[in-house]
Amino acid sequence: MNKKMIQRINTLFITALILLGVQGIAQAQSEELKIGYVSPQAILQNMPEMKAVQQRLQNFTARKQQELNQKEQAFQAEVTAYQQKVGVISAEAQAQEEQRLGQLQNDLLQAQQTAEQELQAKRNELLGPLLEQIGNAIDTVAERMGLGYVLNTTTSTGDLVILYASDDFQSKYDITQAVMDELGMF
Repeated sequence: MNKKMIQRINTLFITALILLGVQGIAQAQSEELKIGYVSPQAILQNMPEMKAVQQRLQNFTARKQQELNQKEQAFQAEVTAYQQKVGVISAEAQAQEEQRLGQLQNDLLQAQQTAEQELQAKRNELLGPLLEQIGNAIDTVAERMGLGYVLNTTTSTGDLVILYASDDFQSKYDITQAVMDELGMF
C-alpha cells in the first residue's frame, strides 16, 4: 500500500471513531439518571436488633463509667490525704508527692480517653453488622430500581442533605421503606 492509501484509511478510521464517540455521548445524555435517597438512621432505629445493641452499649458504658468513678474517687482520696499532710512534710517530700499526684492525674485522664476509645470500638463492633445489612439492602434495592446513585438524607452530624423533594419524586425515589422491606422489617 502506498502512503496516500494508508493516510486515507487512517482518516476514515479516525472519522469513524469520532462519529461513534459522538453517538455514544448522545445516547448517554438521552438516558435518564435516576437518583434515590434513603435514611439509614431511620432504618437502623427501626431494626429489631437495635434494642439489644442499645442495651449492650448502655451496660458497657455503665461499667466503664463505674471504673472511671472508682479511679477518680481514689485520686481524690490521694489529693485529700496530701492536703492534710502538706504542712508537716518536707519540701522535698512535697515535690515528690506532687509529682506522684500529677502522674495519677495523667493516668486518670488516660483512662478516660481509653474508655472513650473502647466505647467507640464497642459501638462499631455492635453496629457494624447492622450497617452492613443496611448497605447490602440499599445496593439490592438500588439495582432493582435502576438507580445510578443513592444519597443519604442526612450527614453524620444530622444536617439534611435532601432539602426538598416533590411528592412525585419522594414516591419514586425515597427508598427507605423499600430497604426496610428488603430487610424483612414491616
